[in-house]
Amino acid sequence: MRDLGTLGGNYSYAKGINNAGQVVGESWTSTPGMSHAFMTGADGMNRRDLIASKLIGSADAINDKGQVAGWFTEEGIAPWDWSWHAFITGPNGAGMKDIADADAVPGWYFVIPSGINATGQVAGTASDPPNRPFITGEDGVGIRDVGLSDSGAISSGASDINDAGQVIISYEILGESPDVYRSFITGPDGAGMTDLGNLGGDYIVAGGINNAGQVVGSSHTSGGALHAFITGPDGAGMTDLNSLVDLPDGVILTRAADINDMGQVIATGIPEPESYAMFLIGLGLIGCMANRKRLMP
Repeated sequence: MRDLGTLGGNYSYAKGINNAGQVVGESWTSTPGMSHAFMTGADGMNRRDLIASKLIGSADAINDKGQVAGWFTEEGIAPWDWSWHAFITGPNGAGMKDIADADAVPGWYFVIPSGINATGQVAGTASDPPNRPFITGEDGVGIRDVGLSDSGAISSGASDINDAGQVIISYEILGESPDVYRSFITGPDGAGMTDLGNLGGDYIVAGGINNAGQVVGSSHTSGGALHAFITGPDGAGMTDLNSLVDLPDGVILTRAADINDMGQVIATGIPEPESYAMFLIGLGLIGCMANRKRLMP
């Protein structure tokens, strides 16, 4: 383990990594309170500022070509007039361009990516209000809403996307308790919606998806406890992650953040006040781990 450093300030946060070890995230600069998007070269070396001329921003996801998705702001008349832009770069972080900005899409106050796939499709959250999920076409072209237009959601957002363009989305439901959430998986290219279900409770948030469509996240059980979950391919067959692994006595896995194509999961366990970061191996045994490849013309 080694320190990736900062862009001149005393804070940095890594948000994504690709198979070459290129890392993206955000870091404070030497100007107090100003954070910028950063990207490294292979193996975390040679950090650089992606938005040096902008006000504030973050790099949130990177694919294996080195295309980066993130956001930045440009200063307006007052802080509440700052314009929020989503961006995508070309390979190796070159040639940053806007995906969308709040002024270009009527009513959208900010546009923040959360995931990018191998073809440069980006998924994330925009504010209308309320918050709503979006997906783009390849290389960040053609932003559009994705999700249930009649879901009754008062807030929603996309948290990840796989190479087939399957997006995972979580909703806070209108007319119910603020603690009632539902999560969904789309079909390829953001088409269609399937409810992921839950572990018996009224709260579920999806965290990550792999190329087989296996989803991980967190759900309340029927007793109200928060447990990590994993599904089979295409989001089918939700299972409590705690039932699949041997853990230290008294430790419960509460949140699963992401999953790779081998079925390895990163998750957080408690009890408080200690928390344990768990690297769980071999969870691809649920269903068939058929790596799905996007059909190219």
